[in-house]
Amino acid sequence: MRLRHAGGETVHLGYCTNVHPAEDLAGILGQLDTYAVPVREALGSDLLGLGLWLAAPVAAELAADPTLRRRLRTELDARGLEVVTLNGFPYAAFQAPVVKQDVYHPDWTTEQRLTYTLNLARVLADLLPDDAARGSISTLPLAWRQPWDTGRADAARRRLDELAAGLADVQRDTGREVRVAFEPEPGCVVESTGQAAALLSGMDTDRLGVCLDLAHLACAWEEPAEALDRLRAAGLPVVKVQVSAAVEAADPEGGAEALRRWVEPRFLHQTRGAGCAGLADPADPAYAADDLDEALDRELPGPWRVHYHVPLHAPPEEPLGSTLPVLRAALRALFDGPTAGCDHLDVETYTWGVLPAARRPGTDAELAAGIAAELAFARDELVGLGLTAERSVSMGVTR
Repeated sequence: MRLRHAGGETVHLGYCTNVHPAEDLAGILGQLDTYAVPVREALGSDLLGLGLWLAAPVAAELAADPTLRRRLRTELDARGLEVVTLNGFPYAAFQAPVVKQDVYHPDWTTEQRLTYTLNLARVLADLLPDDAARGSISTLPLAWRQPWDTGRADAARRRLDELAAGLADVQRDTGREVRVAFEPEPGCVVESTGQAAALLSGMDTDRLGVCLDLAHLACAWEEPAEALDRLRAAGLPVVKVQVSAAVEAADPEGGAEALRRWVEPRFLHQTRGAGCAGLADPADPAYAADDLDEALDRELPGPWRVHYHVPLHAPPEEPLGSTLPVLRAALRALFDGPTAGCDHLDVETYTWGVLPAARRPGTDAELAAGIAAELAFARDELVGLGLTAERSVSMGVTR
């Protein structure tokens, strides 16, 4: 979907397809019909944005073959789908039975991560709508925090310089601008906006910036307006926003039974107590655990926020809640002003398949309906801030 900010900027809103397991071109095309088209139709919109996830093998295949890229673009156009952003954080196998820390490998000290990301940039340049100002790719915030030393930091900085040069080559060859956005995440080298300011400043900010995931921001117990001010002061642009919400437990001891229903084996659910707010190291073990079961066993001081993306329109039942207030504060800080604070927004709830059983969709149709409800929620929040929905039958806006 597209929205228009009062300042005149087009804001692209879509959903991230890393919720789907397909990792080859046939599977990706199949998921368009199974999920994306029903989502678009449920929204009553004639255009739906996708934050496409392409695993490394299919990204390499598409980057090497312009005929395949044209085919994918044609298939998207035929279904009323557009792609302005890619999720380049998971390298492969993101919906495997167990992912956990594997999602952080290969990291930005490696040639594999650089090659994968530049392959994505070449693909995206050919997928971008003709009238899109630019494209974006989100990626991991350098690496998991351990091990990390001066040698690894120097290797990562060299890769970032090579990345900026490669993106310049893509723009020269295609005429399309693609930027890469590093996504602060709990447990990583860059977890907070303070760490982003300290560790990412000095990179080529014409081509590189930050992806602000609103669940991650909440888990670091950051205040959104202050976080955005911190990034601006460091000269780091917000290239992309992932519109997401995390689990919150005001009283972890009283909510322990409910929290245990959210423990599952696929993804890490880093847990942070409020005491981590403002620390140079938000992963300080006095207030932080790398997974929810660990936090429960250690009885971390509360309240807690848990890196567990929950459907925006359906927060957990009491005694748990979600970080929707942080999401709303962040959107206000980004869009309640004379200019839009970011033009690429992705709803990224990749956890539908591991939600507690009573909340988990049982069919493809139920998953599509849930994704549509989330997008409608995000759209309505933005409209409430004064943005105008475009190209949407249900909103009564004509082309």
